[in-house]
Amino acid sequence: MRQDPRVLGFIDRNNPNTGFIIILALLMFSSLSRGLPDRPIELVVAFLASFIIATSIHEFCHAYSALKLGDRTAFNQGRVTLNPLSHFEPFGFIGMVMISLGFGMIGWGKPVPVNPNAFTNPRLRGQKGMALVAIAGPVSNLVQAAVVAIPLRLSGSQFSIWGSGWESYAWVFVWVNILLAAFNMIPIPPLDGSKVLLGLVPRFWYPILAPIERYGFIILIALFFIGGNLGSSITSAMIDPPRDLFMQIIIGI
Repeated sequence: MRQDPRVLGFIDRNNPNTGFIIILALLMFSSLSRGLPDRPIELVVAFLASFIIATSIHEFCHAYSALKLGDRTAFNQGRVTLNPLSHFEPFGFIGMVMISLGFGMIGWGKPVPVNPNAFTNPRLRGQKGMALVAIAGPVSNLVQAAVVAIPLRLSGSQFSIWGSGWESYAWVFVWVNILLAAFNMIPIPPLDGSKVLLGLVPRFWYPILAPIERYGFIILIALFFIGGNLGSSITSAMIDPPRDLFMQIIIGI
């Protein structure tokens, strides 16, 4: 019996995004060939644990908000849960490991399936409701960061992710959540920011912006890894302002 090539995730000729995994793998091997960064194993574990927890809650909030709006797609697939295994995506997890080791990479959780046409409120069906589901993820990351940062600040702890001990590891969790919130607000598919943008713009923009959805991952890869100074300046312009704002509000710096 011939296997459906789409199951393999990167050789579907009808999907222009399928090649990005091959590119991502080549970039990983290229990074590893230059040697491992000098990062203590305790810090690597702290980063990876923070990514797993933060991403699991992030995806759970997407699934839960969709369920509250009336769409049971994610619920029927067992995604309304905090169990990290339900939100595990192998290539995205490898990206998290690479980031935790100190490499520049992209990591992600398993995307939550959402059917915006199933929302019970007629006013929220379509892109407006989808924007609410999308924003739930970054908001959850900011809440996670604040919940941990507030007692740290009240105790007089200074922000530092390069030390040792539980305070530094707690600050790592805060830092990871702030980065995830800022990164996911980039208005490029499939990131949450693109769905929020579609929920805010007039309807005549839908057919103009929708085709970008097919090439979102490729655009991200190009900007982050093969965009050179231009790509770096574009991504910095999109990530730095929200990141700095979140840091000022939550961390106080």
